[in-house]
Amino acid sequence: MRRPSGLVLTCAMLMLCLGAQTARAQAPAQPAAPQKVLFTGETVLWAFTVNPDKAADYEKVLEKLKAALQKIERPEAKQQLASWKVMKNATPQPDGSLLYIHVINPVVKDADYSILNLVYEAFTEYADRQAFFEMYKASLKGALFTVQGAVVADFSK
Repeated sequence: MRRPSGLVLTCAMLMLCLGAQTARAQAPAQPAAPQKVLFTGETVLWAFTVNPDKAADYEKVLEKLKAALQKIERPEAKQQLASWKVMKNATPQPDGSLLYIHVINPVVKDADYSILNLVYEAFTEYADRQAFFEMYKASLKGALFTVQGAVVADFSK
């Protein structure tokens, strides 16, 4: 006659595996740390398309970014704040999305321009970060282009 110990052991192992998977599924998802965004040019044009019904939300994202740069104590953040402008194209794109172009001049060398990283550095509460991430993600249709380089002609001089 066989002992039931092998069957009991197998059932116990199965229950442990299922319990671990359930615990992982119930844990709140932490947003992954965004990669750094570094620019090498002297001037950057960084364009994003925004969903037409989410323009107000994207502009709230920009307000939060400005507040983050004002709050961060690092000198690089103050330099970024002074050299970063955002313009909104006067007419929608052919698909109806809105075009926002970040104009950065001069670029702060070795500074992280990731919008998420900057806001997360200044505002550390998980709930605030999660709400910001959701608003940012929902407002963006996508990154359109990045142009960076040196100014080759300055007609103001």
